[in-house]
Amino acid sequence: MRKLTDEVTFRHGATISTRTAQSPMLTNSGLDEKVSPDTIDYYSARSKSAGMVIVEYTSVSPNGGPSRSWAPDREQLAIYNDDFIPGFKKVANCLKKDGNKAILQLVHSGREAQYRHTLGGQVEVPSKMNFPWIDYPLHELTEDEVWGIVKDFGKATKRAIDCGFDGVEIHGANHYLHQEFFSAFSNRRNDFWGGSLNKRMNFAIEVAREVFKVVKENAPKDFIVGYRISPEEIHGDNIGYTWHESQQLVKRLTELFEFDYVHISTNDYTKTPEDSDKNYAQLLGESVQKPALLLIAGGINTTEKMNDALKYVDIVSLGRSTLIDPQIAYKLKTGQNDKILSEFNEESVNEDHLTPGLVELLTNMDYFAIPGVEYLKTLSDVKLADVVTHDGTN
Repeated sequence: MRKLTDEVTFRHGATISTRTAQSPMLTNSGLDEKVSPDTIDYYSARSKSAGMVIVEYTSVSPNGGPSRSWAPDREQLAIYNDDFIPGFKKVANCLKKDGNKAILQLVHSGREAQYRHTLGGQVEVPSKMNFPWIDYPLHELTEDEVWGIVKDFGKATKRAIDCGFDGVEIHGANHYLHQEFFSAFSNRRNDFWGGSLNKRMNFAIEVAREVFKVVKENAPKDFIVGYRISPEEIHGDNIGYTWHESQQLVKRLTELFEFDYVHISTNDYTKTPEDSDKNYAQLLGESVQKPALLLIAGGINTTEKMNDALKYVDIVSLGRSTLIDPQIAYKLKTGQNDKILSEFNEESVNEDHLTPGLVELLTNMDYFAIPGVEYLKTLSDVKLADVVTHDGTN
């Protein structure tokens, strides 16, 4: 019987204090893609949010981002050269100050890197094709360019190690480049990187191979490596892949490499596909080769749901709930469940240290229907800066 307050030890020896992870969530806090004071404030406030905190998707290549940015001081973070190391050292240090683990999620945003076009760069994809919702030019990667991105994941892993992170998560979900290569909808290639299911797996496999090579040569023995995946890609008649193919991918990855965990990205952890009564955690869990552990994110925003999700996974991944209350794991571990904050209000905002870019996202997109978001809408950037200052004081 799994309990939220259990310690969890990964296959290579790293231990976390609870069965909780903070799910990677964009903060739109980057200044020229670098860690900013807003970034530091946000993560420093979350050193007790979970047994391990997975830092938001971070670009490994110059054209790997930014995505979903709208201003030079509110960008996706990056780590594609050594100039980014000083800022990320601060992030790793502030997250680890209370003994919890800091993981850096690595990504190439692929066709979603629309802000790179705004900045004068190219937006890279497996196959150049018409996406009706995209109004910017796309660049189809050559074979050599794909291999270059594979190497970029390895170089970014080395930088994460040098920054003091306890692990990295390869981002294979949410329609970014990994998923684009795995998707039969967006990958129309007929070379090493596409043309069959096995070849559509090659990008994920080769990135993993490069990451593990770097980890073996440079990281502590207990360094954590995870893989995040969206269990299906089905949009009406456009079927990129189903859970049947996801099963094959996670089985292959966890057979070939010593992944510490697989992280399922969903909007609802209880959701089932059309052709099964089992949920995605049950289905993909059947293919994850032990001792790799299983995480899931998706609407796990109460202690009741956290405990329920533990029926299916080893660790629950908490997203929006950690935006409201950045001390959830600490409160669980110390028996203060009744003090966990469940909506935005004056008390929670005093503790949250939300970045201005994140506040703007939360208050302007209906997708982020978080309890108390109306309270956030009463706060302008100026008012928020009055509540939470850059040095972390209230």
